[in-house]
Amino acid sequence: MNKISFLTASILSLTTPALAQNDSIRTITLNPVTVTGTGTFHRADNSPVAVKVISAEELQNAQVTNLQDALTKLTSNITTHTNGMGTTINFNGVSDDYLLILENGKRISGDDRWNRISIANIKRIEILSGAASALYGSEAIAGVLNIITDESKNSLQVSTNTQIKSKGRMTDDINIDITQGKFSSYTSYTHQQADNWSVNRYQAFSEGDTEVYKLTGRPMFTGFKSDNVSQRLEWRFSDQLDVYAKGNYYDYSTLRDRNAQYFTQSKKITTDADGNKQTNYTYASKQAYTYDLHHKSYNIGTGARWVPNRNTHIYLDVYTDNFNSAYDYWQTADKEAYDETRKRTHYYNETLRGIFRLNDWNKLSGGFELIQESLNSTSDNIDSEKTYTYNVFAQDEISIVKNLEAVLGLRYTYNNNFGSNVTPNLALFYHVGPLRLRASYAGGYRTPTLSQLYATDQAKTSSRYTINNTGLKPEKNDFWNANIEYSNKWLSAGITGFINNIRDMINYRTMTQAEIDADSHLSDLFDEGWTTIRQRSNIDEATIKGVSVNIKLLLPAGFSVSLGHTFNNTKAKTKTLNAKTQEYEITESPVDKSVKNVSNVLAAWNHTWSNYLLNVNINGHIQSRRYSSTYGYAPEYQQWDINTKHTITLKQIVVEPSLGIENILNKRDTSYWNSNFSTVTPGRSVMLSLALRFVK
Repeated sequence: MNKISFLTASILSLTTPALAQNDSIRTITLNPVTVTGTGTFHRADNSPVAVKVISAEELQNAQVTNLQDALTKLTSNITTHTNGMGTTINFNGVSDDYLLILENGKRISGDDRWNRISIANIKRIEILSGAASALYGSEAIAGVLNIITDESKNSLQVSTNTQIKSKGRMTDDINIDITQGKFSSYTSYTHQQADNWSVNRYQAFSEGDTEVYKLTGRPMFTGFKSDNVSQRLEWRFSDQLDVYAKGNYYDYSTLRDRNAQYFTQSKKITTDADGNKQTNYTYASKQAYTYDLHHKSYNIGTGARWVPNRNTHIYLDVYTDNFNSAYDYWQTADKEAYDETRKRTHYYNETLRGIFRLNDWNKLSGGFELIQESLNSTSDNIDSEKTYTYNVFAQDEISIVKNLEAVLGLRYTYNNNFGSNVTPNLALFYHVGPLRLRASYAGGYRTPTLSQLYATDQAKTSSRYTINNTGLKPEKNDFWNANIEYSNKWLSAGITGFINNIRDMINYRTMTQAEIDADSHLSDLFDEGWTTIRQRSNIDEATIKGVSVNIKLLLPAGFSVSLGHTFNNTKAKTKTLNAKTQEYEITESPVDKSVKNVSNVLAAWNHTWSNYLLNVNINGHIQSRRYSSTYGYAPEYQQWDINTKHTITLKQIVVEPSLGIENILNKRDTSYWNSNFSTVTPGRSVMLSLALRFVK
């Protein structure tokens, strides 16, 4: 890690002076309401399970335009990895396959789940580190991310926000909230787009001991355009009953360069008359792309909340989440442009749950959940496969003695492919004065996806064939967590340690020659020229040991500082085939895409003159090398941004221009194409935005 960077972070957190601000502002800033940890409402410092909260104000001040940037800049638990194929997330040392994403407590599914949330419409983001399958079901092995959306209660509120940056990056947000009597309507629309770009446009080839470089049209970052529309209608019939209906439509297309070319290398060995061998290299230019990827998804749902008395809350939610991905081929001399379905998924969820305050020291919650999923995929040779899951879950929050509380949860799951499973969780919470102590254990459970069970695919360039495996087992884990936290009206500080043991992890297993010879179908594939035949199997396990430290200070004269650091020590054990001995060997390495050290620094200053508010926001993200099982380590990097937001209030209208600089130090990764890039940022860029709000 860069020692100067961490020294800078320490100085920022220690040398800023202290002060007192308005008590209500401090309560909101340092002690917000959370719901994700237990499924019931708590102030953050009184939640039995520790939850990190990112506020709407922090999102607005940082001028982030998508969820990935928000999480990378504002928490040290999450890192991102972007290449020409898209962005992947790593959470506390493991991939986002083990992170459950919720919007207002409802699961978001589909390959585009990170992009369907409008940043302008977020009230807060709650981040739960740790297994939570007892409360939330499959996928919640590493943690839960819950996006709580903002719903204005003004009779009319209209807001727009437009931001532009270099490389054609633009975001437009429009929100219209209407409340008339017992009826409310919340509408949001977001448009985003960006160009293709590369920091280094060369790809490197080896000619023995010499490297040769060729220009490539394949970008480090793939351009795109997207449109996202959300609508929620709510009827509050009384204090005891309200009903809602919601819908979301998302459309995303890549914008690849249709003229982009790349090179392939061929090697030919010749022997001259004297018997000397000579190697000759030739290069062929090929068209890089023939299609764009086109994603569409929609979500519709309805639900109700019934409160027959102050001690009973009943919730009913029914919704469906649907995703479609297609190859959008371009028109050529011999083929008209057309769409070919790549993948189509349908997710259905029906949940009935209740919260019952049995007495002053006991709160019981529980319910029933039915999940149905289906998949059709031409790219994976899946005609139509379905699965369904029944869940029964219960959780009890108990005040054992004064200042000591416990949470005990249990979920029973039945899946038609994998049978029954029981997942527990237990948490203890002790608090006295400003001190909070928490300890917890949770089991995690993740059923294999339909794609993992049934997909077969072919990689002709590498002569690799993957067959399906319907005998996969669910992945499971044990997660231990301990947290100590201190907070008062000007300071919130906490340290969390955790151990995450994951077993039966799914990875690709290369099949032995004996297995191929014993199966006529595999033998035929081998005879056809497929040199590597593999299938997904439960062959991996991982142990992640980590520590997170977070400090937030409210300081004199409108200053505030936040500092976060996460250390992850990851170890993965993988079963690999020795091609020579045809024996399986256990190899150890860091977990794929994991980063050992990540730090975030956020320093802000606010000051008001009459109807004008100035906010100055400095954000720093610093991380050590990122490991890739394919490419090795990507170098460490850091990025610092500064943004100024100017809020001018004119009666019912608020005008909010912002001006900032992204990547002040102009840090870029200039590695050759197809490397394990540490970052794909194009470098220093000016950020301009204008927000308008009308409130009645």
